[in-house]
Amino acid sequence: MIIGIPKEIKTLENRVAMTPGAVASLARRGHTVLVEAGAGLGSGLSDEQYAAAGAKMVDAAGAWGADMVIKVKEPIASEYQYLRKGLLLFTYLHLAADRPLTDALLASGTTGVAYETVQLPDGTLPLLVPMSEVAGRMAPQVGAHALEKSQGGRGVLLGGVPGVPQASVVVVGAGVVGSNACKLAVGMGAQVTVLDVNHARLQYLDDIYQGRIVTMASNEANIRKAVTYADLLIGAVLIPGAKAPHLVTRDMLPTMKEGSVIVDVAVDQGGCVETIKATTHAAPTYVIDGVVHYGVANMPGAVPRTSTYALCNQTLPYALRLAAKGLDALREDCSLALGLNTVAGKLTFAGVAEACDLPLTALADALA
Repeated sequence: MIIGIPKEIKTLENRVAMTPGAVASLARRGHTVLVEAGAGLGSGLSDEQYAAAGAKMVDAAGAWGADMVIKVKEPIASEYQYLRKGLLLFTYLHLAADRPLTDALLASGTTGVAYETVQLPDGTLPLLVPMSEVAGRMAPQVGAHALEKSQGGRGVLLGGVPGVPQASVVVVGAGVVGSNACKLAVGMGAQVTVLDVNHARLQYLDDIYQGRIVTMASNEANIRKAVTYADLLIGAVLIPGAKAPHLVTRDMLPTMKEGSVIVDVAVDQGGCVETIKATTHAAPTYVIDGVVHYGVANMPGAVPRTSTYALCNQTLPYALRLAAKGLDALREDCSLALGLNTVAGKLTFAGVAEACDLPLTALADALA
């Protein structure tokens, strides 16, 4: 198969889909790998390293002209021109929050396999986990920075100092993002409250932190209470492949402290905070009702070296299967099949169909 690795072009997105080591694994199996010149520079990976691994260096059109294109982030409007029938696109898509891209994929007939909806029998999302870990650990860091007075925040140090109380961090959601955010926030010395609907997750966190955090059932009353004392609120809610529910609503904002900060990691799925909107690393925050909102939709792009290797570690085995067997890989692997979102102009993922109010084609019928 001919495999293309384009350069990521979202604002300050420096990750790349495949490392030179991954390219070598594909090339050794007889695949032709086309890497756009400069694609790896943001992650500290040179064109010479890719060439030495067996890649052919090409321009953007060359990389997009491959049988299968592997990316990190979803195509943006300037890349829609490359979408076409017969193209297999393997990347994060987040279609539930992106109707224009959904329409472009369907109109073009592109086969879109989304990292974020590949799901193992135990419910694990193996290709979402590494970036959720990165984003979760970044959330307290960027939140701490946004709390600085020069950034519009309250001027509060997350861990406090002797004689002065630490900041209060509220984490809504105790999954991969939430548990990683909790770990970093506790490590930075903050007072941490975690809310979740899954009692078993709260039990787990309560056990491992041995009283160092507060756990609360996630319901409207408790969320309304928690936001009033939060210096930093971290949104960490995920419904696989679907839009995140608005758990922190517009009317809750006036009850929050002046200069408090919201970091909504769920923004690429629409956000769990009603007032969140996607921002960029170049202009990451805005203020509503005196509350600083951080809505960068590609947070791990700020630490591309770590993120590129973490992501590629998980995506490469699936890329190898797709390169070897194409759509047959989906027919043979139920977990990978759940990654299929669009094929031949049909939408195959229920969460996206519901969010976009579009017809759904059963996965079995789409793969028949």
